[in-house]
Amino acid sequence: MSISVSEVRSWHRPLMIMVAAMACLVVVAGVGLVVDGRELMHESIWAKPFKFGVSFVLYGATLAWMLPKLRRARRTMWTLGTVFAVTGLVDVGFIAVQAARGTYSHFNTNTDTFNQVGQQIFSSGVIGLFGASLLIAIMLLFQRVGERALTWSLRAGIALAAIGMGVAFFIVGASSEGPRTVEDAYGNPVRMMGQHGVGVPDGGGMPITNWSTQGGDLRVPHFIGLHAIQVFVLAVLVFTALAARVTWLRSERVRAQLTGVVILGYTGIFVITIWQAMRGQSLVHPDAATWTALGATAAVTASLAVLTVAAARRRVPAGGRHARGRRELALRAG
Repeated sequence: MSISVSEVRSWHRPLMIMVAAMACLVVVAGVGLVVDGRELMHESIWAKPFKFGVSFVLYGATLAWMLPKLRRARRTMWTLGTVFAVTGLVDVGFIAVQAARGTYSHFNTNTDTFNQVGQQIFSSGVIGLFGASLLIAIMLLFQRVGERALTWSLRAGIALAAIGMGVAFFIVGASSEGPRTVEDAYGNPVRMMGQHGVGVPDGGGMPITNWSTQGGDLRVPHFIGLHAIQVFVLAVLVFTALAARVTWLRSERVRAQLTGVVILGYTGIFVITIWQAMRGQSLVHPDAATWTALGATAAVTASLAVLTVAAARRRVPAGGRHARGRRELALRAG
């Protein structure tokens, strides 16, 4: 499954405009990480815009590539893609502006006019991003895109992305301690309502992601769900590439089955991280119950993969398995 220049030109244009803007933000925020010493909760003010920019580049480019491939309700799909693009630009734009101002974008309840207006738009944007992705996921159920493996990967990937965005609604309510006051990058007080952590205050998280190392963090399943589609499509690309050398992978049915195994295993991890976060447990400090769930998921996924490969190999005649090798020997002898 290759991508030509002419195909790139046919990608959803509003989404590609959003992707280009996010790529510029990644560059600007990357420079800011190096040259700007201002911090919020011991993290560079540019860390959040940088991470959001990278995330929206990946997800936006995937949507821009996928939507033109759909054959049903194309106008509706184009509109949903445009809604996602505009909403993404506004939301991440607010995050970037708040970072430049040296203050918080999420959970900030300060009463200055810009923050109050921005928070209203920001809150509505979450619904827009979630709603557009959910409708695209539903409409994908009624049409096929290419071979079965690709169709399954897109359906499952968009569905998990929508659920991952839905997790964001619970992040706001993760704190049961009520409002608290923190300082912005200039030492000014900021009144916050809500937090990312479950059972622990925000701050002092992992490098790069800043996910909590002390308690639960719903940003973990949010991230895993949002980028499921890239993982699934990559799996399809790998299986398709290997099919040129592996005889039993040339069956569309086998590639679809193996893609289903990848989807099952990844979904299991997604569900486990939600369960882990809601129990107030850090990703890096799993308890026995979490290890058991992970082990069971790994065992089931590996078993299904082995059974699928074994069945596929049995369906290929012995002569077919070695035909490629005989052709290569013949060419060398000639």
